[in-house]
Amino acid sequence: KLIVGTPAREELALVLNRTTTTHVSEVEPVLDAPRLLAHQQLVRQVAIADHVLDYAVRLVLATHPREAFASSMVTRFVKFGASPRAAQAIVLAAKCLALMDGRSAASIADIQSIAAPALRHRLILNFEAQAQGVTADAVIDNLTATLPQLQEA
Repeated sequence: KLIVGTPAREELALVLNRTTTTHVSEVEPVLDAPRLLAHQQLVRQVAIADHVLDYAVRLVLATHPREAFASSMVTRFVKFGASPRAAQAIVLAAKCLALMDGRSAASIADIQSIAAPALRHRLILNFEAQAQGVTADAVIDNLTATLPQLQEA
């Protein structure tokens, strides 16, 4: 989930002109289906070290208030944490970031940079968080700042 700010006056007028008139936008494909599938497979082939994968696992587990990796902020403000699908999204997005940066392996920094967009809509905050104005992003920032990068099994 990306956060998209309010468009500027000119941008909003442009959106309205493009979507409420007879204007027809020309769309040209960037990738055909076979190339898209090839890119998806390429992302899956990017390496991820065991300790980086473990960080992603612990990060997702840390979103659950009753898990050992949960921070005091999670314990206090989160009602329900992220699912295994969140871990899949984080790992695949981290691999994609590595590729886009010209690297052959995902890093903990990749995991941390994708954490908010991958997790913000997957955390259900409790009433106390809502009453105090605590956001999912604040909880995620707390986790990436406090979760140890390496952990013994």
